[in-house]
Amino acid sequence: MRYYGMIATAIPQKIKTKSLAEQYGRVRAHSETICHHLETEDYVVQPVADVSPPKWHLGHTTWFWETFILQPHAADYRVFHDDFSFVFNSYYETVGRRVLRTDRGNLSRPTVTDVYRYRQYVDDAMRRFLADSEPTPELTALIELGLNHEQQHQELLISDIKYILGHNPLLPAIVMPLTEYAPEPATSAVSVREGIYAIGFREDETTENQFHFDNEEALHKVYLNEVTLAGNLITNAEYLQFMDAGGYHDFRLWLADGWAWVNATNAKAPLYWHKIDGQWHYYSFDGLVPVDPDAPVCHVCQFEADAFARWAGTRLPTEFEWETAAKSGQLSWGRRWEWTNSAYLPYPGFVTAAGAVGEYNGKFMSNQLVLRGGSIATPNSHSRATYRNFFQPDKQWQFTGIRVVK
Repeated sequence: MRYYGMIATAIPQKIKTKSLAEQYGRVRAHSETICHHLETEDYVVQPVADVSPPKWHLGHTTWFWETFILQPHAADYRVFHDDFSFVFNSYYETVGRRVLRTDRGNLSRPTVTDVYRYRQYVDDAMRRFLADSEPTPELTALIELGLNHEQQHQELLISDIKYILGHNPLLPAIVMPLTEYAPEPATSAVSVREGIYAIGFREDETTENQFHFDNEEALHKVYLNEVTLAGNLITNAEYLQFMDAGGYHDFRLWLADGWAWVNATNAKAPLYWHKIDGQWHYYSFDGLVPVDPDAPVCHVCQFEADAFARWAGTRLPTEFEWETAAKSGQLSWGRRWEWTNSAYLPYPGFVTAAGAVGEYNGKFMSNQLVLRGGSIATPNSHSRATYRNFFQPDKQWQFTGIRVVK
């Protein structure tokens, strides 16, 4: 998942200060809960460039609080270590030099113990800061951004840990606070009438949580033809039919880049699937288990989702069709990030924020596709109907699935 820009809230400040301190404690604790059952060696591994070592996520989210909140706003704050900004900066050109993403797995130092000491040091400083100050609305917005930024990394932590362990030849099991594979209850299809609809985040003064990312802004209208979205995500059984019908061998089903990806990767199934003695299994946090035919398919890239939809004689929804269906209250979502066929582009009127936070969104609006809906790895209350996630179409390691237009 990417890291997005911020929007200020309109909540009364005196109420918000206490709430921020409580939220800060909960969010920071959950990051460590996700990592609780890791062994020290698990914290350092980086199998591919897309996956960051868990130790780096824990350090980077801490660096955010130190760099954007404590250093500029807390009197007499002293950084934990002079080198940590270089080590844990991600891609903020505004902030300064950084370790290349591909080199994060080379960071045997700082140690895991050092990173947890860093977290404790910054958490203690943040607690004092939040207890002793009344943040301005602008600073409140920045703190809320930090909370949502860490929640995004919590989802990345889960996805990256699964990739690390799922590529360990032992395929080890580990306790993780989620259920990966379970059938969905049957849900009716959702129809959207032909018409003009408002797309984007709409501020509502009756709703306490007004946080949203800047790529959801610029409420605008789109015209939609009548469309019906499937009530349920595509299941493993349905995807197996596509596989058994030769879906990975029929170039006619694939976009040109998708067919090139199939041939370059020798893809035959979703990520983590293994055929053993004629039966498909997949790696989960419970270890290697037989594929549950009734659970929603997971860890498919957009090329695979698009090819499946073509094979099934249908298509993926646009992000605007998806959002409109979700806003109707009839669409059940949140089990898998759902690929759309919409390019990740700015809404009309999108403006890049000033300073480092302006590097969240605008610079990534190229060669990526939008996903909607959140997943079982998304923290509670972190997603919403207007939330726009985005990845390149060949990415599989997130908890991604398929919903088609009926």
